[in-house]
Amino acid sequence: MNTHGTDEKAVESILSELKGRDTPYERILSSMCTYPHPIAAKVHQQFVEANLGDPGLFAGTAWIEREVVRMLGALYNNTDAHGYITTGGTESNIQAVHAIRNARNIREPNIIVPASAHFSFDKVADLLKVEVKKADLTPELMVDITSVEDLIDDSTIGIVGIAGTTEFGQIDPIKDLSDLAIASNIFLHVDAAFGGFVIPFLQETYEFDFTLPGVTSIAADPHKMGFAMIPAGGLLFRDPSYMDRLSVDTPYLSVTSQQTLSGTRSGASVAAAYAVLKHLGRDGYEQIVQRCMELTRGLLARVREAGIEPVIEPVTNVLVLDVPDVDLVRSKLHDRGWIVSITRDPHALRLVIMPHLTYENMNLFADDLCDIVSHG
Repeated sequence: MNTHGTDEKAVESILSELKGRDTPYERILSSMCTYPHPIAAKVHQQFVEANLGDPGLFAGTAWIEREVVRMLGALYNNTDAHGYITTGGTESNIQAVHAIRNARNIREPNIIVPASAHFSFDKVADLLKVEVKKADLTPELMVDITSVEDLIDDSTIGIVGIAGTTEFGQIDPIKDLSDLAIASNIFLHVDAAFGGFVIPFLQETYEFDFTLPGVTSIAADPHKMGFAMIPAGGLLFRDPSYMDRLSVDTPYLSVTSQQTLSGTRSGASVAAAYAVLKHLGRDGYEQIVQRCMELTRGLLARVREAGIEPVIEPVTNVLVLDVPDVDLVRSKLHDRGWIVSITRDPHALRLVIMPHLTYENMNLFADDLCDIVSHG
C-alpha cells in the first residue's frame, strides 16, 4: 500500500486503463454471464452499504431477499420455498449438499452426479468430505438413469440432475431422477444455475422444478441469464427444515442464528436482482430467451452451410460444434478477437449465445469460423 493518498482522478485513470484490457462481452462466446440490466446497476449503487450478514440492521433489504426467494419459488412452482441469495452456483451447490449431508448424518456419505456436472461438485467432495460418484451420460449427453441407479448404495444420500449443463446446455431427465430419488429414499438437488432463467421461458416444456415431488433443492443464478449483478445466485429448498440444517448460532449479531455460508453478504446484489425480476417479469424474460434461441438457431443454420454440424441439437442457448482440430480452431478464433471454449468429452467447440450478442456480430463470427474451418 502507498504511504500517501492518491488523487481520485489519478486512481480512476489507472482503473480505466486496466478496464480497457478486459474483453468486451460482444466478443465473448464462452461465458454464461452478461452485462447486467441497467436497472440492476442503478439499484446496486443505491444499496451498496447493505450487509445481509446482519439482517436486523437492514430490515428493508432483508425483506427484499425474502421477496426474491418467494419470486424464485413461484417461478419454480413452490411459493413455500425457503432459501437465500448466494454468490452463485458454486455456493448454492455446496450448501445444498451441506444441508443434505447434515440431514442424513451418515458416516461416509456419497452423492451421485452426472459426468457433465459442474466442477463445483469437486469442491463439494473436498470441503464436505462427501464422496462424489459420477454417472455415465447417454449419447445425447444427458445423465444415464441406469448408471445412476447402479451407483446407489446404502451410503448414498442424494443425487444431482443438471437443468442446463455448463458444457452442452443439455437438460437431464429430472422426472426420472425424481422418481428414482423417491424410490430410493434419497434427496435430489437440481443444478439449474444456468438453465433456471432459460428453461421456464422456452417454447418447449421441460419438467425440472418443484412440481416433481422428488426435487429437494434447486440452484438458479440471477447473475447469468437473469440479468442481475454479480454475485447473485439462488438456492431454494422445498421446505424450511433444510435451512435449519445449516444454522449456526450468532450471539453477537442482530439475529441469533445464520444459515448462509458467507457471513458478510451483499445486500446490493439482492436488491439489484429484485429490481430486474420486477422490471422484466415473465414476459420480459421470455422475449430475451426467445431472442437468444433465434440467434442460436440462426448461427447453427449458417455454419451448417459450411458443413459444420452440432454434437447435439441445441436445447438451450448453448451450441456445441464438431469441428476438425478444435484446439487450432479455438486458437485462430482467438487471434481474430473471439473468445470461445472447448468441451471435454466429446472434444468440441462450445459457444454460449448470451443476450449481449447481436445478429451483426453473430454474422461476423460465423464468417470467421467458416473461413477458418474451410481454409485453416
